[in-house]
Amino acid sequence: MRSKIKVGILGATGSVGQKFIELLSDHPWFEINELAASERSAGKKYKDAANWIMQSPLKKEYAEKIIKECVPNLESKIVFSALDANVAGEIEQAFANAGYVVISNARNHRFSPDVPLVIPEVNSDHLELIKQQKFANGGAIITNPNCSTIGLVLALKPIADKFGLEAVNVVTLQAISGAGYPGIPSMDILDNAIPFIGSEEGKMESEPLKILGKLDGNKIINAEIKISAQCNRVAVNDGHLECVQINLKKKTTKEEIIKTFAEFKSEAQDLNLPFAPKQPIHYFEEEKFPQPKIHRNLEKGMAVSVGRLREDNLFDFKFVVLSHNTVRGAAGGTILIAELLKAKGWLDKYL
Repeated sequence: MRSKIKVGILGATGSVGQKFIELLSDHPWFEINELAASERSAGKKYKDAANWIMQSPLKKEYAEKIIKECVPNLESKIVFSALDANVAGEIEQAFANAGYVVISNARNHRFSPDVPLVIPEVNSDHLELIKQQKFANGGAIITNPNCSTIGLVLALKPIADKFGLEAVNVVTLQAISGAGYPGIPSMDILDNAIPFIGSEEGKMESEPLKILGKLDGNKIINAEIKISAQCNRVAVNDGHLECVQINLKKKTTKEEIIKTFAEFKSEAQDLNLPFAPKQPIHYFEEEKFPQPKIHRNLEKGMAVSVGRLREDNLFDFKFVVLSHNTVRGAAGGTILIAELLKAKGWLDKYL
């Protein structure tokens, strides 16, 4: 049996860092070797520095680990970044310049021209951008999109490929876990909905254009789609629900779109990657589905659920899509990128 690949986690004490630990704890390919966090936490045992909020108990092997600083002297040459955007940019760049592969959940490098912004089922070919990166010691940065972007684009991808997309309008109902921990004060969110989430709308309107864009030699040509987004925080623990309206370039029917969802597969499924859902998109005929409480954990939280597809008076069609924001939309999606990198040989020279 081949030994597992040793990896580090940057920002390991936060909620996304904890989700990385939870999901990687029994991974068939990767083994957590090092946990890194702020200077304030460095030198402490993980159990003493982190307020563990995951549902599964913290394993002793991680609880007793001594936290290291987020500086590029780790043994593991593959690191997952769960760093806050306030500090991620410089730290990730320092690691890449020191020869590390950084697979990041942070937003800082998503729009760098030579950094792939990847959803494995959608644009695995964009990994070729890594060859354009010029970090000092051959390191690399690969980024995971915003949590709400991922569910939207997974649902749009098969439609865009078969019928073409002209315009998208999306209104989100986003879970409180997307705000991190301790997150939103209970007095603000109970019996309430908040119609604003920081820079979320800008991300949703811009990230899909790069992800659905075409690789042209050493650059990405963005997709020409008009996207309008309105983002709302609602009192749901996990699972982002999005109401989507679309205009298509080719005429089609509801039945054809549902068939397109069902037939959608990608390289991630062909490679049988451990975190890849067997079926990326699940369509539900029942009018009351999908619902966060019922469907967010479908295929271990890595599939998206779609329902309520119908013709629209203003657009061609409308539907609802649900995805698990901390699994598919954060740590799980980032781990899937790492699996794709390994399966396609991108990590070989770092092992």
